Amino acid sequence: MPGNTPSENAVYTHGHHESVLRSHTWRTAANSAAYLIGELKPGMRILDIGCGPGTITADLASLVPGGQVTGVDTAADILVQARQVADERGLENVEFGTADVHALDYPDGSFDVVHAHQVLQHVGDPVRALTEMRRVTAPGGLVAARDSDYAAMTWYPCPPGLDDWLELYHRVARAGGGEPDAGRRLKSWALHAGFTDITTTSTAWTFSTEDERAWWSGLWADRTTQSAYARLAVDGGHATTAELADIAEAWREWGRQDDAWFSVLHGEILCRA
Repeated sequence: MPGNTPSENAVYTHGHHESVLRSHTWRTAANSAAYLIGELKPGMRILDIGCGPGTITADLASLVPGGQVTGVDTAADILVQARQVADERGLENVEFGTADVHALDYPDGSFDVVHAHQVLQHVGDPVRALTEMRRVTAPGGLVAARDSDYAAMTWYPCPPGLDDWLELYHRVARAGGGEPDAGRRLKSWALHAGFTDITTTSTAWTFSTEDERAWWSGLWADRTTQSAYARLAVDGGHATTAELADIAEAWREWGRQDDAWFSVLHGEILCRA
Protein backbone atom coordinates (compact mmCIF):
# COMPACT_ATOMS: atom_id res chain seq x y z
CA MET A 1 0.00 0.00 0.00
CA PRO A 2 1.34 3.48 -0.82
CA GLY A 3 1.98 5.99 1.92
CA ASN A 4 1.55 5.10 5.56
CA THR A 5 0.95 1.45 6.45
CA PRO A 6 -0.65 1.57 9.91
CA SER A 7 -2.40 -1.33 11.56
CA GLU A 8 -6.06 -2.00 10.83
CA ASN A 9 -7.18 -1.03 14.32
CA ALA A 10 -6.75 2.70 13.78
CA VAL A 11 -8.23 5.04 16.36
CA TYR A 12 -11.16 7.21 15.27
CA THR A 13 -9.58 10.59 15.93
CA HIS A 14 -12.74 12.63 16.48
CA GLY A 15 -15.05 10.43 18.53
CA HIS A 16 -18.70 11.44 18.87
CA HIS A 17 -18.58 14.44 21.16
CA GLU A 18 -21.35 17.01 20.58
CA SER A 19 -18.86 19.31 18.82
CA VAL A 20 -18.19 16.51 16.31
CA LEU A 21 -21.85 15.66 15.77
CA ARG A 22 -22.53 19.36 15.21
CA SER A 23 -20.65 18.88 11.97
CA HIS A 24 -21.74 15.33 11.14
CA THR A 25 -25.47 16.03 11.45
CA TRP A 26 -25.08 18.98 9.05
CA ARG A 27 -23.98 16.64 6.28
CA THR A 28 -26.44 15.74 3.55
CA ALA A 29 -26.27 13.85 0.28
CA ALA A 30 -26.41 17.23 -1.47
CA ASN A 31 -23.45 18.79 0.34
CA SER A 32 -21.42 15.62 0.84
CA ALA A 33 -22.27 13.10 -1.91
CA ALA A 34 -23.34 15.18 -4.91
CA TYR A 35 -20.84 13.30 -7.11
CA LEU A 36 -22.84 10.10 -6.47
CA ILE A 37 -26.44 11.34 -6.67
CA GLY A 38 -26.65 11.22 -10.47
CA GLU A 39 -25.79 7.51 -10.40
CA LEU A 40 -28.63 6.52 -8.08
CA LYS A 41 -31.77 4.78 -9.36
CA PRO A 42 -34.96 3.44 -7.79
CA GLY A 43 -34.64 -0.05 -6.37
CA MET A 44 -30.91 0.11 -5.70
CA ARG A 45 -29.31 -1.66 -2.76
CA ILE A 46 -26.85 0.67 -0.99
CA LEU A 47 -24.36 0.09 1.81
CA ASP A 48 -23.36 3.29 3.60
CA ILE A 49 -20.16 2.69 5.56
CA GLY A 50 -19.31 4.90 8.53
CA CYS A 51 -22.83 6.27 8.57
CA GLY A 52 -22.50 8.06 11.93
CA PRO A 53 -25.72 9.89 12.86
CA GLY A 54 -27.35 8.81 9.60
CA THR A 55 -28.22 12.06 7.86
CA ILE A 56 -26.53 11.10 4.58
CA THR A 57 -27.86 7.54 4.89
CA ALA A 58 -31.42 8.80 5.21
CA ASP A 59 -30.96 11.04 2.18
CA LEU A 60 -29.68 8.10 0.14
CA ALA A 61 -32.72 6.03 1.19
CA SER A 62 -35.05 8.76 -0.04
CA LEU A 63 -33.26 8.77 -3.41
CA VAL A 64 -33.76 5.05 -4.13
CA PRO A 65 -37.51 4.41 -3.68
CA GLY A 66 -38.20 0.69 -3.71
CA GLY A 67 -34.59 0.02 -2.82
CA GLN A 68 -32.84 -0.73 0.45
CA VAL A 69 -30.12 1.19 2.26
CA THR A 70 -28.00 -0.29 5.03
CA GLY A 71 -26.00 2.10 7.21
CA VAL A 72 -23.14 0.67 9.25
CA ASP A 73 -20.68 2.10 11.74
CA THR A 74 -18.11 0.73 14.16
CA ALA A 75 -19.75 2.60 17.06
CA ALA A 76 -23.08 1.07 18.11
CA ASP A 77 -24.06 4.06 20.25
CA ILE A 78 -24.27 6.49 17.34
CA LEU A 79 -26.71 4.18 15.53
CA VAL A 80 -29.40 5.12 18.06
CA GLN A 81 -29.34 8.62 16.61
CA ALA A 82 -29.22 7.30 13.05
CA ARG A 83 -32.33 5.20 13.59
CA GLN A 84 -34.09 8.20 15.08
CA VAL A 85 -33.30 10.28 11.99
CA ALA A 86 -34.76 7.58 9.73
CA ASP A 87 -37.85 7.22 11.93
CA GLU A 88 -38.45 10.97 11.99
CA ARG A 89 -38.39 11.01 8.17
CA GLY A 90 -40.74 8.04 7.94
CA LEU A 91 -38.26 5.95 5.96
CA GLU A 92 -38.99 2.25 5.79
CA ASN A 93 -36.20 1.22 3.40
CA VAL A 94 -33.24 1.81 5.70
CA GLU A 95 -31.62 -0.29 8.41
CA PHE A 96 -28.53 0.10 10.57
CA GLY A 97 -25.91 -2.14 12.14
CA THR A 98 -22.28 -2.35 13.18
CA ALA A 99 -19.51 -3.42 10.82
CA ASP A 100 -15.75 -3.31 10.23
CA VAL A 101 -14.96 -2.11 6.71
CA HIS A 102 -11.85 -4.31 6.66
CA ALA A 103 -14.03 -7.45 7.03
CA LEU A 104 -17.62 -6.84 5.95
CA ASP A 105 -20.08 -9.54 6.97
CA TYR A 106 -21.96 -9.60 3.65
CA PRO A 107 -21.82 -12.04 0.73
CA ASP A 108 -20.06 -11.10 -2.49
CA GLY A 109 -22.09 -8.80 -4.72
CA SER A 110 -24.69 -7.86 -2.11
CA PHE A 111 -25.03 -4.17 -3.06
CA ASP A 112 -25.37 -1.99 -6.14
CA VAL A 113 -23.56 0.91 -4.44
CA VAL A 114 -21.13 0.94 -1.52
CA HIS A 115 -20.53 4.45 -0.18
CA ALA A 116 -18.12 5.86 2.40
CA HIS A 117 -17.91 9.52 3.38
CA GLN A 118 -14.92 10.68 5.47
CA VAL A 119 -14.09 7.08 6.35
CA LEU A 120 -10.89 6.03 4.59
CA GLN A 121 -8.85 8.73 6.32
CA HIS A 122 -9.61 7.04 9.64
CA VAL A 123 -9.05 3.35 8.84
CA GLY A 124 -5.88 1.39 9.34
CA ASP A 125 -5.73 -0.13 5.85
CA PRO A 126 -7.67 1.87 3.24
CA VAL A 127 -6.63 -0.48 0.41
CA ARG A 128 -8.05 -3.49 2.21
CA ALA A 129 -11.15 -1.44 3.02
CA LEU A 130 -11.67 -0.61 -0.65
CA THR A 131 -11.02 -4.24 -1.57
CA GLU A 132 -13.78 -5.33 0.79
CA MET A 133 -16.09 -2.61 -0.51
CA ARG A 134 -15.44 -3.91 -4.01
CA ARG A 135 -16.10 -7.53 -2.97
CA VAL A 136 -19.60 -6.79 -1.65
CA THR A 137 -20.48 -4.68 -4.72
CA ALA A 138 -22.34 -6.40 -7.55
CA PRO A 139 -20.58 -6.57 -10.93
CA GLY A 140 -21.13 -3.24 -12.67
CA GLY A 141 -21.99 -1.54 -9.41
CA LEU A 142 -20.21 1.40 -7.83
CA VAL A 143 -17.88 2.00 -4.92
CA ALA A 144 -17.98 5.68 -3.94
CA ALA A 145 -15.68 7.42 -1.48
CA ARG A 146 -15.14 11.04 -0.50
CA ASP A 147 -12.49 12.24 1.94
CA SER A 148 -11.15 15.61 2.96
CA ASP A 149 -7.47 16.46 2.61
CA TYR A 150 -6.19 18.41 5.60
CA ALA A 151 -3.01 19.70 3.99
CA ALA A 152 -5.12 21.16 1.19
CA MET A 153 -7.39 23.08 3.56
CA THR A 154 -6.84 26.81 3.27
CA TRP A 155 -8.03 29.89 5.11
CA TYR A 156 -7.75 33.61 5.56
CA PRO A 157 -6.80 35.49 7.71
CA CYS A 158 -3.91 33.31 8.87
CA PRO A 159 -3.45 33.48 12.65
CA PRO A 160 -0.43 31.39 13.71
CA GLY A 161 -2.66 29.28 15.95
CA LEU A 162 -4.39 27.70 12.96
CA ASP A 163 -1.05 26.61 11.53
CA ASP A 164 -0.40 25.04 14.94
CA TRP A 165 -3.81 23.33 14.73
CA LEU A 166 -3.07 21.78 11.33
CA GLU A 167 0.37 20.55 12.35
CA LEU A 168 -1.04 19.08 15.56
CA TYR A 169 -3.98 17.43 13.81
CA HIS A 170 -1.65 15.70 11.37
CA ARG A 171 0.45 14.31 14.24
CA VAL A 172 -2.53 13.12 16.30
CA ALA A 173 -4.32 11.50 13.36
CA ARG A 174 -1.24 9.68 12.11
CA ALA A 175 -0.29 8.54 15.60
CA GLY A 176 -3.71 6.92 15.77
CA GLY A 177 -3.15 5.02 12.52
CA GLY A 178 -5.05 7.26 10.09
CA GLU A 179 -4.09 9.39 7.09
CA PRO A 180 -5.52 12.93 7.30
CA ASP A 181 -4.45 13.81 3.74
CA ALA A 182 -6.64 11.06 2.32
CA GLY A 183 -8.34 13.05 -0.43
CA ARG A 184 -5.29 13.10 -2.70
CA ARG A 185 -4.65 9.39 -2.11
CA LEU A 186 -8.08 7.97 -3.00
CA LYS A 187 -7.26 7.18 -6.63
CA SER A 188 -3.98 5.53 -5.67
CA TRP A 189 -5.67 3.43 -2.99
CA ALA A 190 -8.39 2.40 -5.46
CA LEU A 191 -5.82 1.31 -8.04
CA HIS A 192 -4.02 -0.76 -5.41
CA ALA A 193 -7.38 -2.32 -4.50
CA GLY A 194 -7.73 -3.58 -8.07
CA PHE A 195 -10.12 -1.06 -9.60
CA THR A 196 -9.48 -0.12 -13.23
CA ASP A 197 -12.56 2.04 -14.00
CA ILE A 198 -12.17 5.05 -11.68
CA THR A 199 -13.70 8.50 -12.05
CA THR A 200 -11.99 11.13 -9.89
CA THR A 201 -13.40 14.50 -8.90
CA SER A 202 -12.98 17.04 -6.15
CA THR A 203 -15.30 19.51 -4.43
CA ALA A 204 -15.02 21.83 -1.47
CA TRP A 205 -16.97 23.08 1.49
CA THR A 206 -16.57 26.82 1.99
CA PHE A 207 -17.36 28.75 5.18
CA SER A 208 -17.42 32.53 4.97
CA THR A 209 -20.74 34.08 6.01
CA GLU A 210 -21.15 35.29 9.58
CA ASP A 211 -23.22 32.25 10.54
CA GLU A 212 -20.87 29.84 8.76
CA ARG A 213 -17.80 31.33 10.44
CA ALA A 214 -19.40 31.15 13.88
CA TRP A 215 -20.49 27.56 13.35
CA TRP A 216 -17.22 26.26 11.87
CA SER A 217 -14.89 28.07 14.26
CA GLY A 218 -17.06 27.21 17.26
CA LEU A 219 -17.22 23.50 16.60
CA TRP A 220 -13.46 23.29 16.00
CA ALA A 221 -12.70 25.35 19.09
CA ASP A 222 -14.84 23.01 21.18
CA ARG A 223 -13.48 19.91 19.43
CA THR A 224 -9.92 21.07 20.18
CA THR A 225 -10.53 21.17 23.93
CA GLN A 226 -13.37 18.74 24.64
CA SER A 227 -13.52 15.86 22.15
CA ALA A 228 -11.72 12.52 21.82
CA TYR A 229 -9.21 14.34 19.62
CA ALA A 230 -8.30 16.58 22.57
CA ARG A 231 -7.76 13.56 24.82
CA LEU A 232 -5.62 11.83 22.20
CA ALA A 233 -3.53 14.98 21.78
CA VAL A 234 -2.83 15.28 25.50
CA ASP A 235 -2.53 11.58 26.35
CA GLY A 236 -0.23 11.03 23.38
CA GLY A 237 2.09 13.83 24.47
CA HIS A 238 1.36 15.88 21.33
CA ALA A 239 0.06 18.98 23.15
CA THR A 240 -0.71 20.35 26.60
CA THR A 241 -4.15 21.51 27.67
CA ALA A 242 -2.81 25.08 27.62
CA GLU A 243 -1.64 24.67 24.03
CA LEU A 244 -5.04 23.29 23.05
CA ALA A 245 -6.72 26.28 24.70
CA ASP A 246 -4.51 28.62 22.66
CA ILE A 247 -5.48 26.84 19.44
CA ALA A 248 -9.16 26.99 20.39
CA GLU A 249 -8.87 30.72 20.92
CA ALA A 250 -7.19 31.08 17.52
CA TRP A 251 -10.25 29.40 16.01
CA ARG A 252 -12.58 31.80 17.79
CA GLU A 253 -10.49 34.79 16.75
CA TRP A 254 -10.55 33.65 13.14
CA GLY A 255 -14.33 33.29 13.29
CA ARG A 256 -14.75 36.86 14.53
CA GLN A 257 -13.11 38.38 11.44
CA ASP A 258 -15.52 39.81 8.86
CA ASP A 259 -13.20 38.83 6.01
CA ALA A 260 -12.58 35.29 7.25
CA TRP A 261 -12.84 32.45 4.72
CA PHE A 262 -12.15 28.72 5.04
CA SER A 263 -12.21 26.00 2.39
CA VAL A 264 -12.14 22.22 2.86
CA LEU A 265 -11.05 20.33 -0.25
CA HIS A 266 -12.34 16.78 -0.78
CA GLY A 267 -11.16 14.08 -3.13
CA GLU A 268 -13.87 11.84 -4.60
CA ILE A 269 -13.80 8.51 -6.43
CA LEU A 270 -16.46 6.53 -8.29
CA CYS A 271 -15.12 3.05 -8.96
CA ARG A 272 -16.95 0.60 -11.22
CA ALA A 273 -16.82 -2.93 -9.85
